[in-house]
Amino acid sequence: MYDFSKPKGEVSQTYPKPHALLTAFEVARVSVEYPSSWLLDAVTPGSTVGAGRPVLVIPGFYATDGLTGRLRAHLRKLDYRAHGWRLGRNFGLTDELLDALPTRFDDVYASDGEPVSVVGWSFGGLLARWLAHERPGQVRQVVCMGSPWRAEGERTRTTGMFERAAVKHGLSDRAEAVVDALRKPLPVLCTAIYSKTDGITNWRSCALDDGERCENIAVPSSHVGLVSNPLALAALADRLAQDPLDPGPFDWTRALRHTVLGSLGEDTSSTVLVSA
Repeated sequence: MYDFSKPKGEVSQTYPKPHALLTAFEVARVSVEYPSSWLLDAVTPGSTVGAGRPVLVIPGFYATDGLTGRLRAHLRKLDYRAHGWRLGRNFGLTDELLDALPTRFDDVYASDGEPVSVVGWSFGGLLARWLAHERPGQVRQVVCMGSPWRAEGERTRTTGMFERAAVKHGLSDRAEAVVDALRKPLPVLCTAIYSKTDGITNWRSCALDDGERCENIAVPSSHVGLVSNPLALAALADRLAQDPLDPGPFDWTRALRHTVLGSLGEDTSSTVLVSA
C-alpha cells in the first residue's frame, strides 16, 4: 500500500510478504473457489435473513465491480440489497475516488433509508474503514476481507502496482490523512475475514486488535478468492446477519447450516471463534 511513515526509499516493514508459492497458486485456487460457491448457491435454498438490508461492496485495488459480482450475487440470494460501488476501476487514493466514494455511499443510504453495511475486499476494506470514520452514524457495520490495514504490513505482493498507479493516476494530497484515519479504532462493529494462506498480503496485517466491537475470522482461501470462496461467503453472511447492538461470537456450525439449509437456526452449542 502506501508508506507515509518513513522518508522515501525507507520502509516500515515488520510482516514479510507471503511465500512466493502461495502467490503462484492464487489463480489455481480461485479456479476452484469461484465455481464451488456458484454451484453451492445453485443447489441450496435461498433465505430472507438479509431482510432487504443494504450492503455496499467495495472492490480491491485495480479491481472493478466485476470481481465482486459473485459475492454480491450470494448476498442477494440471502435477501440483502447488495450494491456495487459503480466507480469503475479502483486506482487507489486519488482525488476522484475520495470525492466519489462518500457520494456513492450517501446515494445508497438515501435510497435505502437505513444504515448501510460496508464490505471491502483487500484495499477496499481500508476504504470501508475510512467510510466508517466519515459516516459513523450511517454505517451499520464493516466487514474487511483480506484487508492489510496495519502499517507493519505495508509491503505486499501488489506494492509495486500501488507505486506505479500513484505515478500514473495521481495520489491525493489527502491520502496520508485518510490512511491515518482508517488506522484508528473504528466507531462501528467490524469483522476481519482473512486467510493465513493468502498469497498477496500477510494475514497478520489484516487481523483486528482485540476488542468488544471487532472480530477476526480465518478461512482457508486464496486472496483473490475471498470474494468467492464458499467458507468466506458463509462467514460474511453470518456476520452481516448479526445485530450490531447485540453482537454475538462467530459460530461455524450456525454459519455452515445457514449456507446449506438457508436458515441461521438457533443452536450455538458449537461456537468457534477463529482469531489471530
